[in-house]
Amino acid sequence: MICGFFSFFKIITRITRCALILVVLILSATVSGNGNTDYFLYGDFVYKNNIKTVLFNQKGFELSDPLIRMNSNDRLTLRFDDLDADFKQYYYTILHCDANWEVSDLREYEYIEGFYEDQIRNYRSSRNTRVPYTHYWMEFPGPNLRPVKSGNYILKVFLEGNRDDVVFTRKFSVFEQQVTVEGHVQQANLVRYRDTRQQPVFTINTGSYNISNPYRDLTVVIRQNGRWDNAIGGMPPRSVQGNKLVYDYEDETLFEGNNEFRRFDIRSLRQLSERVNDIQSSRRHWDVFLSSDKVRAYNRYISEDDINGRFQVISFDAADNMLESDYAWVHFFMPMPEPLEEGHLYVMGAFTDWHFSDENRMNYNYGENAYELSLMLKQGYYNYLYAYLPPGRLAPADVSYIEGSHSITENDYTVYVYHRRPGDLYDRLIGLGHMNPTIDR
Repeated sequence: MICGFFSFFKIITRITRCALILVVLILSATVSGNGNTDYFLYGDFVYKNNIKTVLFNQKGFELSDPLIRMNSNDRLTLRFDDLDADFKQYYYTILHCDANWEVSDLREYEYIEGFYEDQIRNYRSSRNTRVPYTHYWMEFPGPNLRPVKSGNYILKVFLEGNRDDVVFTRKFSVFEQQVTVEGHVQQANLVRYRDTRQQPVFTINTGSYNISNPYRDLTVVIRQNGRWDNAIGGMPPRSVQGNKLVYDYEDETLFEGNNEFRRFDIRSLRQLSERVNDIQSSRRHWDVFLSSDKVRAYNRYISEDDINGRFQVISFDAADNMLESDYAWVHFFMPMPEPLEEGHLYVMGAFTDWHFSDENRMNYNYGENAYELSLMLKQGYYNYLYAYLPPGRLAPADVSYIEGSHSITENDYTVYVYHRRPGDLYDRLIGLGHMNPTIDR
C-alpha cells in the first residue's frame, strides 16, 4: 500500500510540475510584436518598438547564457539600443522566480542586497550610422544592487522610475554548484525515433549535499540551444543509486535533433558576403537581401559550423562594434509553390528571443510564390531557422517541418537542477550541467 501511494505521488508531482512549465512556455510564446501588451510576462520580452539588440551575457563572453555563480566575482553585461536616439532615464530591478519562472514568495529584502532599483547610467550616441541610436550598457551585479539568493531571476528595465512602464525583461540565473551533473547526448534508443531525435542521459551526483526526498524536492529542466519553448522539465529521477540520481529515460527526455542553423553575415554593408545576394543603400537606411532559402525537410544531413542560433554584433566597416555598427532591413525569402493551408511560418533565433510574434511571422507573397519577412537588425553574424506553428499551438514550434530533423545534429544542452527544501519559500538552483552530442557523423 505504501509503495503504491508513493508511486502515485511521484506521478502527480511530475504532472503538476510539467503543467506549470507548460504554462510558462505558452506565455513565453504569445507576446504580440507591436510592443503593446496588457500584461507582464516573465521571460525575454521587448515592450517598446524603439528598443533593439538587447544583449545580456556573461562579461567578456557574448555568446554565453546569463549565469552567475553564487558568491563569486561573475558579472553580466547588459547592452541595448534606443532607436529614438535621445536620452532617457532607464532604471532596473530584479524579480526572484521559482523553477517554473513564476514570481517566488520571497520579499525584495530577502533576495536583494542594497537598493531595490538602480539607474542605467552608461550611454553614448551612435557614430557615423545612417540609422541613429543611443546605446546603453551596464554591468550586473553593481555596487548598489545585487542578488543574495540562488535561483531564477527576471531583470526588469523600466522608464523614469515607473516600474509599470516596462521597457524590456531578461531572464538570468544565479547558481550554487552544490551538485554535479555528468552525462551525454545520444541517438534515441526507441527505433521509431532513432534517426530524428536526441536523448540526453545524465546523472546528478549529490555528494555530501543532503536532499531528503529527490522525488518531491527536486525540479530538473533541460534546455536545447538556449530555447525555452521546447524545454523539458518535471521528471523525477528514474532511479536512485546512493548519492547518484539517474536520468536515463527513453521517451520523456527526447528532443528533435532538427538541423544545423542557417546563417548570414552582415558584418560589412559595403561588400557581399556568404548568403547575402544584394545590398542597397539610401540616405536613411540599408537593405540587405538574403539569398533564397530552400526547404530542407527531406534533405540528407550535412555537417556545418554554426553558433547554435545565437548572434554576434560585429562591424568590419568601423572600429567600435557597439557604437558604429549600423542597422539594416534584412529581407528573408523562402519560395514555396503555395501558402500553407493552416498555421504560420516564423524566422526564429536568439535575435528574435526565440519567440513567435507578429514581428517575425512570415507573410506569403502570391506574386512571387514565396514567404517573405523583413527585420531591422544590427550589423553582425546571425544564425536562424524557420519554424512552423500549426493552428492552435502556442509552443513548442515545429522546426522539422521546414528544416528536417536529424539525430546527429550538433546541439547544446543545459541541465538545471533546482531544490526546494521542506519549509523553504523558493527554489535554489543547486547545479548546472552542459552536454553536447557525442554522436558519430
